[in-house]
Amino acid sequence: MDITPGPRNLITDVAGLRVGNAQDHALKSGTTVLVGDAPFVASVAVMGGAPGTRETDLLEPDKMAPAVDALVLSGGSAFGLAAAQGVMDALAEQGRGFAVGPARVPLVPAAILFDLVNGGDKNWPRNPYPDLGRAALAAAGAGFDIGSTGAGTGATTAMLKGGLGSASQVLDGGVTVGALVAANPVGAVTTLGDRHFWAAPFEVAGEFGGLGPDPAPRAPDLRDSRKLAALTAGANTTIAIVATDAKLTKPQAKRMATAAHDGIARAVVPAHTPMDGDLVFAAATGAVDLAAPDWQMMEICHAAATCLSRAIARAVFHAQPADGDRLPCHPHAVPPPR
Repeated sequence: MDITPGPRNLITDVAGLRVGNAQDHALKSGTTVLVGDAPFVASVAVMGGAPGTRETDLLEPDKMAPAVDALVLSGGSAFGLAAAQGVMDALAEQGRGFAVGPARVPLVPAAILFDLVNGGDKNWPRNPYPDLGRAALAAAGAGFDIGSTGAGTGATTAMLKGGLGSASQVLDGGVTVGALVAANPVGAVTTLGDRHFWAAPFEVAGEFGGLGPDPAPRAPDLRDSRKLAALTAGANTTIAIVATDAKLTKPQAKRMATAAHDGIARAVVPAHTPMDGDLVFAAATGAVDLAAPDWQMMEICHAAATCLSRAIARAVFHAQPADGDRLPCHPHAVPPPR
């Protein structure tokens, strides 16, 4: 199947969604927010052994919440969950939220990755993440940077710096699918030698270097992991959002999130380990009705996984070096597009 990216090759090619980043480079951490112009259907699938989350239970298909206002990806481990509070407070000030009688409660599920030992200054006088969440929401727009920004600012992989990545695909029926990821896995995103990406078979138009698949692919031995040597065994997790403009129910969004985990497994070796908190949110704006739901759901789920693989590789490819880094960038790293 040919892959046609959207005009930005970002998750915001799904109309009605905006993304904002905020980061502190001294902290070597940050936050990313995906917000809808209107509330959107959402669900989640968790396959890692060490997740950190807020308000994910309400995304299960048997729970009553019909839609959410925003989703948050953040660094900071459990401290980073407070970024969602900053987003929630700012949305409340805008009058947004789930109506409960006269009250309105913004629904802002969140997931975090561990970046507390990456060389940044973590001796903060008070938790910085509520302010980062608020700033990320204020910055939300259709265009945003990828690489060493937002929730990917301090991310690392087994052998290289991680980062924030995104990709999109327009399907033949007019449905758009996109992915957004903060890639911080225990596993490797490249084969032995650091050049070739595991996601290479899904690359579009040289979006992460055009290096192609490794002709003799071998996975780095985790006992040789630069990350484990420089940081700690627990400094991990890939957290992502896949989104579509298709009209999906919560059970369908749950299936989309579950299927998208294949994208992590195709781009990271190994994936879904006991030391990763691998999690994928799914978001559906509902702008496009499905004419052939069974077939189109299969296409949407496949595209979500493919977009996520591409987004992970783009996150690493666009990572930029910074003072105090403990891991190198990809040898062909380039400045992020604007």
